[in-house]
Amino acid sequence: MTTPYTPPTVWTWDQANGGQFASINRPIAGATHDKDLPRGVHPFQLYSLATPNGVKVTLMFEELLEAGHAAEYDAWLITIGKGEQFGSGFVEVNPNSKIPALLDLSGPQPLRVFESGSILIHLAEKFGAFLPASGPMRTEALNWLMWQMGSAPFLGGGFGHFYTYAPEKIEYAINRYAMEVKRQLDVLDRHLAQHDWMAGDYSIADMAIWPWYGNLVLGRSYPQADTFLDVGIYTHVKRWADTIAARPAVKRGRIVNKISGDPSEQMAERHSAADFAGRV
Repeated sequence: MTTPYTPPTVWTWDQANGGQFASINRPIAGATHDKDLPRGVHPFQLYSLATPNGVKVTLMFEELLEAGHAAEYDAWLITIGKGEQFGSGFVEVNPNSKIPALLDLSGPQPLRVFESGSILIHLAEKFGAFLPASGPMRTEALNWLMWQMGSAPFLGGGFGHFYTYAPEKIEYAINRYAMEVKRQLDVLDRHLAQHDWMAGDYSIADMAIWPWYGNLVLGRSYPQADTFLDVGIYTHVKRWADTIAARPAVKRGRIVNKISGDPSEQMAERHSAADFAGRV
């Protein structure tokens, strides 16, 4: 157990307690500096980083292109470790200063779209793809999309933070979030035992869940987390994760705006299909 902590009557911010992300975490919103966002030639301008939330959107773009839709996009790197999400241009697109953020320039006026789930729905409805227009399977896909948005913070900000990034290992916190992540994996495993995909056909629900839970069971998330959580017992999640990982669009999408790991799987920016040459 750690030293007992008694909360003060009124909390005050101490940046020294922020751990690995102390330099970019703060209790206020808004821009910290003036910086315009770059723009390319395509109808869609994505500003992102290959975190699980960022990968959701690049998977969607690549799947749309694979299916023949006119969804060409420029993907610009936002290095959150350097605080680039607090530039004035980025804050104009996403006042919450989180990646991914999208500018849709395909209409008469630029349209900002922020929050990964909102971007997925926006693109699915714009192109009539990967989300039924109506009916029970649309509801089911949205059920699972919202499940991911509500559940993944326990995996990332909870388990991932305390297991990997926190300045000290806190047994209670790691146990609490490990239990919850395993419960979530069991939810997925029970569902996927009876279904090939999350909601009827392959959809934005699969694209949203895979970067978080698929990568976890594939051993691509937090170091040794797959062993610690004994993910091998979730055989149906593993089958689903492997199937998605083999898709050509997923192989491309998962490396866009990626700047860590295997150099052959890194692509800081993406401006055309030719950028993938020699990588996937």
